[in-house]
Amino acid sequence: MQIKTSLSIAFILIFLTTYSQEKLLALTIDEGLKENANAVVRLDDNLIEVKAHNRFTYTNKRIITILNKAGNSDIGAAVHYDDNINIRKLEAVIYNAFGKEIKKIKKKDFEDVSAVPGGTLYSDSRMKYLSYTPINYPYTVVMEKEIEYKSTAFIPGWRPVVGFYVSTENASYKIVNTSGVDLKVKTTNFENYDIEKIGEHDYLAKNMKAMKGEAYAPAFKSYAPFLRVALAKFTMEGVDGVNTNWSDFGKWMNDELVADTQELPEAVKDEVKSLTANETTDIEKAKLIYKYVQDKTRYISVQVGIGGWKPMLASDVDRLGYGDCKALTNYTKALLDEVNVESYYTVVYGGNNLRSIDKEFSAIEGNHVILAIPNEKDYVWLECTSQTSPFGYNANFTDDRDALVITPEGGKIIHTKVYETKGNLQTTNANVKLDEHGDISAQVQIESKGTQYGHYTRIEDEDEKGKRLYYKEYFDNINNLEVLAIAFDNNKDDIIFTENVEVAASKYASKGGNRILFAPNMFNRETYVPPRYKNRKMDFEIDRGYMDVDEYEIALPETMEIEALMTPVSINNEFGEYTASIEKKSDNLLVYKRTLIMNKGQYKKEDYSKFRDFHLKIVKHDKSKIALKSTN
Repeated sequence: MQIKTSLSIAFILIFLTTYSQEKLLALTIDEGLKENANAVVRLDDNLIEVKAHNRFTYTNKRIITILNKAGNSDIGAAVHYDDNINIRKLEAVIYNAFGKEIKKIKKKDFEDVSAVPGGTLYSDSRMKYLSYTPINYPYTVVMEKEIEYKSTAFIPGWRPVVGFYVSTENASYKIVNTSGVDLKVKTTNFENYDIEKIGEHDYLAKNMKAMKGEAYAPAFKSYAPFLRVALAKFTMEGVDGVNTNWSDFGKWMNDELVADTQELPEAVKDEVKSLTANETTDIEKAKLIYKYVQDKTRYISVQVGIGGWKPMLASDVDRLGYGDCKALTNYTKALLDEVNVESYYTVVYGGNNLRSIDKEFSAIEGNHVILAIPNEKDYVWLECTSQTSPFGYNANFTDDRDALVITPEGGKIIHTKVYETKGNLQTTNANVKLDEHGDISAQVQIESKGTQYGHYTRIEDEDEKGKRLYYKEYFDNINNLEVLAIAFDNNKDDIIFTENVEVAASKYASKGGNRILFAPNMFNRETYVPPRYKNRKMDFEIDRGYMDVDEYEIALPETMEIEALMTPVSINNEFGEYTASIEKKSDNLLVYKRTLIMNKGQYKKEDYSKFRDFHLKIVKHDKSKIALKSTN
């Protein structure tokens, strides 16, 4: 009996050794997993042991084969730490394509750097990462780590597919909870993948092929598998919290992170009360306070204090004149409190992509903080880190997403402002003169509103050379362009940005014999065509709609007459609208009109070819030409 047991153990050890050794051989990767892949995760075993409401350990073994240079960023060999995170074990071994060891890296050999950007003034968060320059491809990295956490606010989730162009051969995730605290788990998109649940909190994924990125695809997380986990009672750097729902979690944030940070010096209180004394509405008072903050402070990242989540004291922001998003938002709120204007500290995901707080799963979320001011049935949203944004303007960074509004009574999920398609308006008007040589001169005025306002105001910050270069690139369909004059009007009250540009170009029109050919759409021509896919895999979306309206008066030389005009065009479909026409006002005056509307929306992959065809037609018609001939 003893002999049989020993033989069984020996067999298991041999099997495990052979299995692990096989994972080191790049040649054994299934060809299907290599398709569209820059890297293949051979093994990714994750074990989380929650031992108390204020302590858990995370153990991970990861084997990944890097197939080419583009896969180097997928190694995943980085570990964050601070006073509440203890790295017990960290090591990596590099193997070549044939499983031969190239290099072994111990914990002390990992690079050790600050875990936050260079613009951060204070931070107690650091990171160890593997620095390795490969000589040949493919190569394999085996990394093992064991980490002990004293804070349980952030428990690692699981992404069995880590991103585009990465395949996963085997991955597992298991949670052992002996803390006595309820564990909340949410899985997303598991039903679409080969993921097996083998225990209460025990999952196994196999042979998950790499996904290829596609134009206009929704955010990766919207269709990739993802598991999230959180404790109903947790600790963040010694401060206990409750997280049964967003209301409880928001109240914890208000009481423990925000409420005791808003005291201001008496002189400042008197100053802002005097500043707003003549205003009768909350919004007018808030505008003055917002301008006060913009003039007095600047943004600097500060990542200290209860996991980087507790804002600096408002009195310190006032004294120092700087702060991060948390600090500047909290400071603005404190000032508004002094003049009896209600406002709420708000956690959100900031970024161009429309990422929302998960309203169905309360946990530590977000990467940014803004301020919400109740206004009739809606809210005014303030971006307190900007010294230039108009009051209430939050397009392109915190618009159209669910955010967590922190009130004294608790947290609330509120959707931020949606900028409607026709409000995202760019209007271009021009007066153009064309001479008999094909040369043009023009005065162009461009007005931008809504999300389009935010796209163009950055031009103001360029120097003179940068501004001229910008317009040469913007009007890149015009050869030999000269930018003669530039003037801007940034109306922050109405949130309209106006550009007045004077330009000239020799030989814009092509001349042949006694005829001239030229395209009347000079200043807002569509040139982009979405890429073609033989077999589109993903649905697609237009996350923000917009509207362009163009009208140009074109004065013709008296020595030329109109021979042929472009045919009027009108296209209307689920993706948007496009119209273009040219009208003869007199023998020597034409008026070109164009309207383009792109609708916000989510669309099926089967409709992508129609969407692409819509763009092709726009590009084609934007290049349409008219013909003139000499009267001499």
